[in-house]
Amino acid sequence: MSAEQPPRRVVVTGVPRSARRAPGHAPARSEISEQTTLGATYVRSLMRSQLRAALCALGTLVLVVGSLPLLFALPAALGGGVSSPAPFIWAALGVGVYPVMWLIARWYVRRAERNERDFTRLLEGR
Repeated sequence: MSAEQPPRRVVVTGVPRSARRAPGHAPARSEISEQTTLGATYVRSLMRSQLRAALCALGTLVLVVGSLPLLFALPAALGGGVSSPAPFIWAALGVGVYPVMWLIARWYVRRAERNERDFTRLLEGR
């Protein structure tokens, strides 16, 4: 090089920091697509968390709706004198059950979406 020309600049680039992984660790997404034991464990974990949320929602629904016959038999057992509490039963079935079912369903959908979001974060390495 002559004294007249400045030295050429060299730009060194590397893998972005967000994409760097520890050596020897394959991304979780490839573990799943290659059907390795670790990938199967990841998927099984997601399925377990989804099943746990579904069973919790179902159990809550069974407790709430399953206890309604006991609630309907309560006035007659206490000797309230009302042999046919039909308006109460219809109000409980028509007005009381559906909001409870809606709340349980809403909780379940939010929980399932959160489980999937956490699983996606795990796959992306965040």
